[in-house]
Amino acid sequence: MKKWDLNDARSKTIQFSAALLTAFIGGSLFSLIRLPIPWLLGPMAALLIASRFKNVKLIWPVSMRNTGLIIVGYSIGISFTKSSLSDMISHLPSMLILTTLIVLVCVCTAFVMSKYSGIDYPTSLTSSIPGGLSQIVVFAEEMKGIDITTVTFFHVTRVIMVVFLVPFLIFSPIFAAKSTNDSSKIMDNVIPEWSDLFPLIFLFALICFLAARIGKISKLPAPYFLGPVIAVAAVGLFGLQGPPLPPSLLDISQFMVGGYIGLLLKPEQLDNKRQTLFFALMNGLILICATMFFSFLLTHYYDLSTITGFLSLAPGGMDQMGIIAQEVNADVSTVTSYQLFRMAFIYAAVPPLLRLVLKLSLRKKDKNSNVKTKC
Repeated sequence: MKKWDLNDARSKTIQFSAALLTAFIGGSLFSLIRLPIPWLLGPMAALLIASRFKNVKLIWPVSMRNTGLIIVGYSIGISFTKSSLSDMISHLPSMLILTTLIVLVCVCTAFVMSKYSGIDYPTSLTSSIPGGLSQIVVFAEEMKGIDITTVTFFHVTRVIMVVFLVPFLIFSPIFAAKSTNDSSKIMDNVIPEWSDLFPLIFLFALICFLAARIGKISKLPAPYFLGPVIAVAAVGLFGLQGPPLPPSLLDISQFMVGGYIGLLLKPEQLDNKRQTLFFALMNGLILICATMFFSFLLTHYYDLSTITGFLSLAPGGMDQMGIIAQEVNADVSTVTSYQLFRMAFIYAAVPPLLRLVLKLSLRKKDKNSNVKTKC
């Protein structure tokens, strides 16, 4: 038994080492050719490609992803100030209206997709709603009659699409011509040094770790990201401001998150791979286009750059959008606020909607079976 455990440990060490090396090569290559957000997209692309080869087994511990999210959560938490909190309150009407419109787009898209794909409507709707991946999967597991594999595949595909496409869209002429730099709202242009972190960073590291654990126990959405954001923002509002992080540490946090995302997509688990992949890509593309349109409406009524508006509504994970917002000097407090509101709205409004859809779907199936029995 001990020999087997030792071999298993060695195998996992080799798989993890290979994943680290592959991710590092991807990040270095993306950085060398100056692609946007290289240390998030590079590891993600490299591991996504490498994992598609047969007999290649790579692992990326979830604890590493969580550590990266805690770092990102802290860096976003320090961007929240009293003025940004006041701005968030003033944005509540637009948050409600735009989030409702996004959900309606999802409802309509899911209906059309269910007609042409053969995927039942409850599964299609659950697959289309842009919530947190882990929370949506857990919810799908609790609701009987939903295909969890399809839901997971759709959400992972959309997250990867968003994380890949959004940076390229942001640096395209669509946004470059209309955007203003929001970096002045976040911090000064002085680049933080590692020496500036100590000794205060030890206190904030403890606060973030405890906040993440409490968030996990209390079932907070994205606890390793949102827990530190809330805790650090609250401490900052009471007068104790944490030190800003050096760019190299933020690159490390992106590396930790990007590697994990790259290994998420597993198309081999699906029955009809090509058709499901096609509809997953179309679903993600429609949501990205819809949120881009709504973001232009948002920036028309508020003094926000188009980049901030787009990232505030983009149908990716709140943590991934926060990472991108930092890299492109968007207003991260506004982006996080909109993403957080959408997540809260979805978890409050969508479960009752899905339960109603499931009931109606079951009634329809019962009626059809009764008709067939009579015939």
